[in-house]
Amino acid sequence: MRTKAAALLVALGAFIVAGHAAAHHSFAAEFDANSPIELTGVVTKVEWMNPHTFFYIDVEGENGEYQNWALELGSPNGLMRRGWTRDSLKVGDVVTVSGSRARDGSFKGNARSVVLANGKRLFNGQNEDS
Repeated sequence: MRTKAAALLVALGAFIVAGHAAAHHSFAAEFDANSPIELTGVVTKVEWMNPHTFFYIDVEGENGEYQNWALELGSPNGLMRRGWTRDSLKVGDVVTVSGSRARDGSFKGNARSVVLANGKRLFNGQNEDS
């Protein structure tokens, strides 16, 4: 009975590790460095977690409708080394984001830099080759 339980735990652990490994991706696999974006919008959500921090902004489109963009940053640890804190982005903040659009054309991008309403510029610093 212990052998079966141990085997089950090992299998479950391997499944979890594989899932986390698959979640991490290279920049070039998901984003197109030749498709720059510059967006201004209101922050609607911030997910400060590994392996990548995400934040979401509502951006007004050409037709007056709003699109909710998902923007990827580096890991929380890497961002903190570049001057970010958990409070750098708050829901309701107006920000301007420069970066690269997702290859699939969705409302998703990799943020290279974020300019806060007070003019402070924060950098992602994520290596585009990683």
